[in-house]
Amino acid sequence: MHDITWLRVGGPARWFFQPADLDDLQGFLKDLGPEHAVFPMGVGSNLIVRDGGLSAVVIRLGRGFNEIRVEGRRVIAGAAALDAQVARRAAEAGVDLTFLRTIPGSIGGAVRMNAGCYGAYVADHLVEVRVVTRTGALETLSASDLNLQYRQSDLPEGWVIVEAVFDGPDGDPAALDTRMTEQIAKRDASQPTRDRTAGSTFRNPSGASSTGRADDSMELKAWKVIDDAGMRGARLGGAQMSPKHSNFLVNTGGATAADLEGLGEEVRKRVFQNSGIELHWEIMRVGEPARDDG
Repeated sequence: MHDITWLRVGGPARWFFQPADLDDLQGFLKDLGPEHAVFPMGVGSNLIVRDGGLSAVVIRLGRGFNEIRVEGRRVIAGAAALDAQVARRAAEAGVDLTFLRTIPGSIGGAVRMNAGCYGAYVADHLVEVRVVTRTGALETLSASDLNLQYRQSDLPEGWVIVEAVFDGPDGDPAALDTRMTEQIAKRDASQPTRDRTAGSTFRNPSGASSTGRADDSMELKAWKVIDDAGMRGARLGGAQMSPKHSNFLVNTGGATAADLEGLGEEVRKRVFQNSGIELHWEIMRVGEPARDDG
């Protein structure tokens, strides 16, 4: 798994399946026994797979699931379409989904985690999703069915998102393009975009409202409480909290999953000791630690 995650760590998956198209995915899940755990993944942009690997069937959607269509104000995107590509295609058609432009990863993961940026969230624009259930059935779920909350949803275990439908406000294509260019410049100036990271490591501790939007009233940011605990630039093995943005966990070269997770847990400990605030992981961590044969 280390070859297909942005942090470049992780042991092997027990099985790995990349379906060619929807029929292939449905047939595979229909025939797969219920005793097998299923782990759908996108491009691995928000993921630590532990060094002992993952005892599950990993399903990764590829080219058969990356189509993007625009019908009026509605944007229909395959789950494997990159968030940035969806934002660009929508903008070209005069639909404002610019908040997706700087979010790393693909649409399936963005829906699953109710991704957001610049004050907008998937929950604000999602209409419905098409999913393949654990038994291979194709179903349509409304946005309300997913119960989208801050960085989470209620998608049943093992179900695979294959397509999402968004509704965005009208916008001038040139103005939307300018806004996205400015967003990219702002991101690159403040975040370690050239390093091996998985995006924000911890959720902002300000919590969330019932609509799934972050509640900024407390003005608490994860990077600030990490800084206050003296953990900006902290290291463990090949892992480091980025000196450029302290809520980004970086593989500086040769880090193990244990290095990255261990450093993250040390940050959580130090922040709690310093401020009494409990940080919660935004990066998903899956699998088993490396086996100690000694």
